[in-house]
Amino acid sequence: MVRLLHQEEPHVPLARSTRRGLAVAVTTVLTVTGGALSVPAPAAHATVTADSAAADAAMPFLKDARLVDAGLTGFLTATDGSFDKRWTRYTDGLGSIYSNRTQLRSTRTADYLVFVGSVRVQQRNLKTLSSSEVFVGNLPGEPRYAGSAADAVFTTVEADGALTLRQHTHGREGARAVTGLPAGAKDLAVAPGTPDDALLTFTDGTRQKWALIDLATGTVHEVHDRTPGSARGDVAVSGTHVVWTENDDTDSPEVFLLDRATDAVRRIPIAHARASDLQVGLVGGWVVHGEAGGLTSGDENPLYAVTAYDPDTGRSVKLLDHLTSSAAAPDGLYVRGGSVAGGEGLYKITAGADGAPVVTRVASAGAPTKVEITGNSVPAVVDLDENGGSTSLRWDLSRTSVDVRITLRHVRTGKALVVTETHPSTPSVTLDWDGGHIGDGFEAAPNGAYTWEVVAAPLNGIGPTATAEGTFTVTRKAQPHDFNDNGTPDVLTRDSGGRLWRSDTYFSTRINDDGQLTEGEDKALVGGGWNVYDRIEATGDVGGSSVGDLVARDASGVLWLYRGDGRGGFATRTRVGGGWQVYDRITGGSDVTGDGRNDLLATDRSGVLWLYPGTGNATAPFSARKRVGGGWGVYNDLTAVGNIGGAAAGDLIARDKDGVLWLYLGKGDGTFASRSRIGGGWGPYTHLVAVGDADRDGRNDLVALGPTGNYLYRGTGVWRTPFRGRQVMGLDNPDGARQPVV
Repeated sequence: MVRLLHQEEPHVPLARSTRRGLAVAVTTVLTVTGGALSVPAPAAHATVTADSAAADAAMPFLKDARLVDAGLTGFLTATDGSFDKRWTRYTDGLGSIYSNRTQLRSTRTADYLVFVGSVRVQQRNLKTLSSSEVFVGNLPGEPRYAGSAADAVFTTVEADGALTLRQHTHGREGARAVTGLPAGAKDLAVAPGTPDDALLTFTDGTRQKWALIDLATGTVHEVHDRTPGSARGDVAVSGTHVVWTENDDTDSPEVFLLDRATDAVRRIPIAHARASDLQVGLVGGWVVHGEAGGLTSGDENPLYAVTAYDPDTGRSVKLLDHLTSSAAAPDGLYVRGGSVAGGEGLYKITAGADGAPVVTRVASAGAPTKVEITGNSVPAVVDLDENGGSTSLRWDLSRTSVDVRITLRHVRTGKALVVTETHPSTPSVTLDWDGGHIGDGFEAAPNGAYTWEVVAAPLNGIGPTATAEGTFTVTRKAQPHDFNDNGTPDVLTRDSGGRLWRSDTYFSTRINDDGQLTEGEDKALVGGGWNVYDRIEATGDVGGSSVGDLVARDASGVLWLYRGDGRGGFATRTRVGGGWQVYDRITGGSDVTGDGRNDLLATDRSGVLWLYPGTGNATAPFSARKRVGGGWGVYNDLTAVGNIGGAAAGDLIARDKDGVLWLYLGKGDGTFASRSRIGGGWGPYTHLVAVGDADRDGRNDLVALGPTGNYLYRGTGVWRTPFRGRQVMGLDNPDGARQPVV
């Protein structure tokens, strides 16, 4: 049947073919010669040069493409997940997209594209653009496509139980029967061997065999048996030799070399390692081999390196660090692979003047072979009050076959968070960080300057370890009970000897679905001598240092300011003033005047509430007192809780002698609205502590400490019901020698 020329076959999706269509395992019936074998010494490195004619041939698509066939003027690639193949010219990267059943074949002078369809096979000479067609089909008696090599297409025809292999040569009328085919040959498949010979595989009864077809005469010759039961491996043919691989049951391959003139076979020494796709080629008198897929592997394997071996001298030369695919062409062996020095691309291996392999980079894939950390998304400032108190830090990698170690280190304290990830699923690693788990235990990360370091070590041993580093700053708004500047409340206790202790807390959602405020593992000693004070109160920042401060009243009525140092301790005390023994209740840590500075509130023994506006000046932290109003003597506890009612100013809660809790919403001018009843049953608590935002939801919370338990009341932001139901805290009751102070 005659078809119109230059009419391409529609795309036909098929299972993807293997490299060059030569995925066969071959052996001879001859005995292996050469005696005991050993693995050669470590290979020397070959020099890789760039092809001057293609120095500017940047082909980024090669990064994800697999080499299928190679010719004199261009090559054919496929991409996993696609049903197309791409033909590309070496010189400029231009080409066309064809169906998955397209093949590239070459003679010594021309390239041919072979389009395999369901009713015809079209062959196009890329030099003259002339085309020829062969009719094929699947019905009984119709020719079936058997393969192609050089300028020939092969079909089989079965008639009267006899199978005939026919050769259709481009530019020649008609077809000729291939002679010398062993009787009973079935399951014929033809693939390229050399420009002069095609490789034929077939079965003969129960035996698998391979042979060569002389393309000039159409004659089968050099028939050999394949290893019984073996259908895996690779094979390459030259004018003088055939090389092939065989895999045993342990997936440890062997490589054999056949001298076509003598039929003598010898085993080529290679590293004894597991491999499933060891590819081989012939360049001059050298055997080239390499296991495909090393760049994405998570294990080291000496077979990943593209290595050339001289069977005459036993010399080995490392050509490239890895390959993904390879294909033989009349002018050399083409490899899609890479080296640490040359990066990813298409390489050509040819015999040099001395016969040794020479490697030339034909095109760059625009990607490195060595591991590189190509970028990051780490902001200069990480505000842990945003996005629910967490942030995502990301680093981009050139490939995934790495072991990544991320280290975040707080500059001042040296405390670090170390996170590792092996073989990430995408070429980037993301650390979703909530500011916790830095240093020992579950301590939250302090505010301030940090360094980050990312180390990416190649799991496959290809290339050096990559390292990148940088800096960022962590910031949060000040918390009234945060003395070590890490955004979480601290609990202060005093023992019978007058020593003050600080326990950090953290809010963990790992403990239960609702989360829990829990005490840290370590209790830090603040210092001794604190038994001289009868009242200690956390005030938040009143000294202008942006971290929590304390005021303490001694027995003579003098009030002292202890400015927090941001490390869990306090600076030398500063005298605020005398006469404070007139007050029976003192509370701080809330801005009730609306000027952005924390204030102090106190009730005298006649029940009058006084306001001491904060100044932000450490030497004189409060201005002269202002009378708020009388009648506050009915309360046995006052706590400045900050803004819990949803308005702009700080609020105040008060507990009366019957255990009823009342809310006074701040107006922002130092006065308060009429009280609202929160609820009863608060009498058993010995301390009500305005800890700030303990659960990191943006709303202030309240801690209640008592002899039978400690509880967290999480803020709602709604003034009518400012707290959720109480929640048990993971906070130990202080022993008898240590009591809560704030």
